[in-house]
Amino acid sequence: MLRRIAAVLVTLIALVAAARLVTPQQTPGVRQQLTFLRAQLDAGAAEQAQQLFPEGYFFLHALYGLAHVDLGRTAADPAPDLREARWALDRLATPAGRQPFDAGLAPAYGVFYQGWSNWLRGGILSLHPDPALRRDFDAASAALAAAFDAAPTPFLAAYPGQAWPVDSTVAVASLRLHDKLGPPRYAGTIERWLSGVRQRLDPATGLLPHTVDPVSGAPTSVARGTSQSIIQRFLVDIDPAFARSQYLRFRTQFVVRPLRLGPAVREYPVGRDGPGDVDSGPLPLGVSLSATAVTLGAAAVQGDGRLAGALANYGELIGVPVSTPWSKRYAAGVLPIGDAFLAWSKTARPWVAAQPAPLPPGVSRTWRLPFLALLALGVLLSWLPVARSVSGRRPG
Repeated sequence: MLRRIAAVLVTLIALVAAARLVTPQQTPGVRQQLTFLRAQLDAGAAEQAQQLFPEGYFFLHALYGLAHVDLGRTAADPAPDLREARWALDRLATPAGRQPFDAGLAPAYGVFYQGWSNWLRGGILSLHPDPALRRDFDAASAALAAAFDAAPTPFLAAYPGQAWPVDSTVAVASLRLHDKLGPPRYAGTIERWLSGVRQRLDPATGLLPHTVDPVSGAPTSVARGTSQSIIQRFLVDIDPAFARSQYLRFRTQFVVRPLRLGPAVREYPVGRDGPGDVDSGPLPLGVSLSATAVTLGAAAVQGDGRLAGALANYGELIGVPVSTPWSKRYAAGVLPIGDAFLAWSKTARPWVAAQPAPLPPGVSRTWRLPFLALLALGVLLSWLPVARSVSGRRPG
């Protein structure tokens, strides 16, 4: 009897896992994730995230608000999403939201703080015009543009003496969003930025580097998956043609199938290894789980539907989501920032550019077969002792 019960449980688990692998998963469940995240935010999850990495409080609120903007853009009634996004934006402007950043930088509090805040601000305006918020958006955009125009490098500092190209990419995307919402003012700033970026690509990969010298903008490290996955999400709204070429380079050098499973995203390019950090997390077989989750959104905005779908299904399998009729969380909800990145990635769509033409698939249709074969083998092995027991009780 115990063997039968164990075999039935293994079979049920395998069926659930197989369903998660083959059922489209890109946007279902996002509202339930956001319900979970709001409850966690109200319970102090942002303050706890701040103890894990420097932008924890900021990122958890920002991603929550951005996911609501994405949902609101296609909702029949965007008012609830607009309300939640405004609430998140208000949290960014509090002392807790600004605490890690330096007010003396140009722009004030640094390009990370201003870029992400301005992107969320513009997203909210795209849902509903608001004169006061528009004034804030115009002022923040002007300050960002002035800082880029005055700098000798396209990559502004996020912290004193430290610059990451990904942060400037978000900020420049917010300027492009400003010009879409009108009146257009920053085409010259954006073109100069693109020209400067093309002169400072990582020579090893041809991609934007992970870190740069804050004075010259020269690369100081190779491109990495955690920053590339975000860069590819935003670059399409700045220059779709440049973004397509960058994304194809990224997909070739970072998207892999470790142990012939996957797909997954490496933290370092194929053929190179390095240490993990608080952003990448542990790197089993060189893979960053955070970069893998965020690449789902990058693939979606680039029209790489098969990779986006595969990453979503893969996440449903290894993320072990727990759902109720009202909420959904991954990995038992122990790391809400991970849920926030995944919710934001599942809602991805361009805000400025038109949806790019679909890409030729970079992932085989058969990628699920090894997983399904392993699940079938597990079921078979669980039933063998039962079969032997039944056979042994038959009269000879």
